[in-house]
Amino acid sequence: MPIFLFLFIILPIAEMAVLIQVGGMIGVLNTVGLVLLTAVIGAALLRQQGLATLLKANQRLNSGELPAREVAEGLILAVGGALLLTPGFITDTIGFLCLIPVTRHWLSAQALKRLVVSGQSSAFVFRSGGRGPFDQGPFGREDPFDRDANGDIIEGDYQDQTERDRDRLGKK
Repeated sequence: MPIFLFLFIILPIAEMAVLIQVGGMIGVLNTVGLVLLTAVIGAALLRQQGLATLLKANQRLNSGELPAREVAEGLILAVGGALLLTPGFITDTIGFLCLIPVTRHWLSAQALKRLVVSGQSSAFVFRSGGRGPFDQGPFGREDPFDRDANGDIIEGDYQDQTERDRDRLGKK
């Protein structure tokens, strides 16, 4: 409850107080222009940092690694972008901190310390064909392809025998 109190009551009041103070010092039009300028600069930084993070995540996926850090950084970038689009200097400051690589790396490291990231889960099994806990498949409750006649699960290995483009090029 205290976080919601801060987000929806205290933060907007603080933003209004800061906007009024800045508007009194530099004028209303300059204040509005400054808020719009921070939004434009923030959007440009978000695009640049977001693409860099996406490329790093893609590289990690291609190398067979779990891109947990990149996912955490992507979430921090999304929060930072939303804060930069929200009018106000306090939210802009927090948003820019989310976009700066040093603080973003630190925030993602802190978040990942609190989370357990696993690349494998035995709790969920995803199947196609719309079978869920409340409906049956085409063969009733049990799918005959899941188990053998004794009810045991059949395990096996396979070897990919398909030719790849680079294999066919090497043969010519």
